[in-house]
Amino acid sequence: MSATEKTFTVAGTAKNADGTVKARFANDLVARVKILNKAGCTDINLVELPREMTKLEALQYLTEQGITEGDAGFAVANKLAEKAKIAKKGEVRVKATKATKAPAKKPTKNVTASDILAAVEDAPM
Repeated sequence: MSATEKTFTVAGTAKNADGTVKARFANDLVARVKILNKAGCTDINLVELPREMTKLEALQYLTEQGITEGDAGFAVANKLAEKAKIAKKGEVRVKATKATKAPAKKPTKNVTASDILAAVEDAPM
């Protein structure tokens, strides 16, 4: 989940005044019901979620709770499919390829203190 993705504590469905059913999300159950009533919505079915959830998580939760029948189930399923498709776009696929062998290093000579002293004595001043 990205840091900017909104979370909600209430989710469900409601039928608009024109008869279409939509999935709904909110953080205040009472305020959301009042707003939907004022807008002429009917068949309001909102539930408190067990914890804060993203829209995708909330839709999965609603499906697990049995909201799968009629127009409400259709609205939840469509929105879930849409959100799952969006979430899948963010996935990164990684394909493993055969590892190549690193080139062998040339063995290095162990340098001793006498080697260093000899190099210093030979160096021009």
